[in-house]
Amino acid sequence: MEINIPDNIIKGVISSKKKDSKYEKCHLKRVTFSHEDVIQFSLYTEKQVFHTNVSLNDVKDKIIELLDKYFNNMELQTSDYTYGYRITSKGKVLSNKHLNKEKVSLVDVNNNRKKKYLIEEGTIVEPLIDLGVMMKDGKVTKAQYDKFRQINRFLEIIDDNIKDERSLNIIDFGCGKSYLTFILYYYLVRVKKMDVKITGLDLKEEVIHDCNKLAEKYGYKNLHFYCGDIKDYAANTNIDMIVTLHACDTATDFALYHAINMHVKYIFSVPCCQHEINNNIETTYMHSVTKFGILKERLSAILTDAIRANILQYYGYKTQVMEFVDIENSPKNLLVRAILTNNKNTNVKKEIDSLMKELNTPQTLYDLCFKNNI
Repeated sequence: MEINIPDNIIKGVISSKKKDSKYEKCHLKRVTFSHEDVIQFSLYTEKQVFHTNVSLNDVKDKIIELLDKYFNNMELQTSDYTYGYRITSKGKVLSNKHLNKEKVSLVDVNNNRKKKYLIEEGTIVEPLIDLGVMMKDGKVTKAQYDKFRQINRFLEIIDDNIKDERSLNIIDFGCGKSYLTFILYYYLVRVKKMDVKITGLDLKEEVIHDCNKLAEKYGYKNLHFYCGDIKDYAANTNIDMIVTLHACDTATDFALYHAINMHVKYIFSVPCCQHEINNNIETTYMHSVTKFGILKERLSAILTDAIRANILQYYGYKTQVMEFVDIENSPKNLLVRAILTNNKNTNVKKEIDSLMKELNTPQTLYDLCFKNNI
């Protein structure tokens, strides 16, 4: 099919479905995805809509494919002109164009407005520059834009829950290289002007040494890192928030146990590598799932986080398990957010006990809490 399609499409609609077409219509709009302009095609059936992002170089091929298979009419808009197309019963393409009464702008396309981040592009943030997310002028590098969004998402989740706080004492259990910890400190202290102390704890001496050097370099005077095992952490009643980001396997359980034991107000935990149940699960009820390795691994991770979330509810935390980042960016994409309310939900104890009995496996947080009767 020969058809003259304009460059710089901003939006459009493809309609008048062919006989037996599975789609009712298609909307087009120019959006920014991963720091790159694309055309988003939204294909509607009677009950669903399917979104596909197409690079500007491939838009013409995609349009011709849709007109060949599914539709007879199309209208496209650039900033200055509106183009109309109709395919006749004999397959001939009729087209016209007219000048828009008013220019069409990218901001007229609903979801294409620039998202306002807590840390805006162009803001010079030393940890982000050292991480390679930003260049020295504050511009986000194209290859790291997904990470930039993830960092802002992490900050948004925390910021949503601390609106009334003016000071916080925070521990990052299993801090590792701590790039999110540095940026959290920057945001809370330099942007929100809060009185904040953050302590990072990890087993690796070299990593702790490097983190302390960076904190000194950035002038983050209330950010300190120590070498130690989460298991051996001594209770401190002055802690307001616990953060665990990919603390491996049962390290997350020890961190949550300390948080519960110390009545910490805020918990933000991104679990990782839940091996314990995966290595020990014995249940005939779910054998049809657990006999497949990858399914057993994913099921074990879900069960582990479900047990943790329910235990937090039992001890008076308002708890959510939420998506932290898009799953295409990281398979470790769940975050457990828990805010202390002191309203214990004792009803969930029977549910947890029944689940543990069925699984017939140890689970560290369950054992720590209920065998120690905290």
